[in-house]
Amino acid sequence: MAKGEGRNFRLDGKAVFVAGAGGVGSAIARGVSEAGAKVFVADLDLAAAEKVARTIQKKKRPCRAGKMDILNPAQITQAMRLSRQSFGGMDAAINCIGINIRKPSLKMTEEDWDRVLDVNLKGAFFFAQCAARTFIQQGRRGKIISIASILSFSGMEDRAPYGASKTGLVGLTKALAVEWAPYHINVNAVAPTFIPTSINRETLAGKFKQRLIDRTPFRRLGKPGDVVGPVVFLASDGSNFITGHTIPVDGGWLSA
Repeated sequence: MAKGEGRNFRLDGKAVFVAGAGGVGSAIARGVSEAGAKVFVADLDLAAAEKVARTIQKKKRPCRAGKMDILNPAQITQAMRLSRQSFGGMDAAINCIGINIRKPSLKMTEEDWDRVLDVNLKGAFFFAQCAARTFIQQGRRGKIISIASILSFSGMEDRAPYGASKTGLVGLTKALAVEWAPYHINVNAVAPTFIPTSINRETLAGKFKQRLIDRTPFRRLGKPGDVVGPVVFLASDGSNFITGHTIPVDGGWLSA
C-alpha cells in the first residue's frame, strides 16, 4: 500500500446520512462516526434518533438527528436538506429501514404484502432517488448504501414478501448503479444474516435460533457490529470503483 492510501478507508471529513435508528442503524451510525464521519440520523421515531445522536455526541463527535418517514419523499428531501445545512454537504446515504411480517404465504393478506414491499422496496427507491438528487445538486461523488438480506439470495418459509422485497432491492441496486454512474454515484448494498435486535429478538430464539446457527459455518448469529465494517468500506474512498454489488455478511450461510 502506497503512503497515505490507508486514509482511503477512513471517513474523515465526510458527512453521512443514516436512515434508521434501530439495532443495525444505530450500530452503523456509531461506526461511521468512529471512522471520522459527521453523522445525521433520521427515523420515524425521533426520540430513537435523538438517543443515537446523544450517544455519539457524548464522545465529542458531530451528530444531529431528525424525523423522517421512508414512505414520504418530501420528508426524506427535508431531512437530507437539514443534513446538508448542518454539515456543509452530504457524502453518503445509508438506508437501514426495513420491516418484516412473518406469516405463512397462504395466510398473507394484500395489506401485509403491500406494507412490506412499500417500506422495503418502494421506500428504498425514493430514499435513493432523494440522495442521488442531492449528490447531483452538489456536483460531487456520492455513495448510496442499502441494507438487503441473505434472504435476497436464499428462500425461507413464512417470509415471502420480505424475501421478494430484499431480492428486489438487489436488482434495484444494480439498475441504479448503472444509471447513476455518469454522475459518479456509487450504489451498493450489504446483505446481513439474521441479527437479533429489539424488534426480532423473541423470534430468533429456541429451536429456530439453533436451526440458524447450525446452518451457519461460523456457528453463531450475526451482530449489528458485523455490518459496520462493510458499510464503512462502501462509504469510503476505498470503494470508489465498486458499484452495483451486494456484499453478504453471513458467516458463510450462502456458501454452506
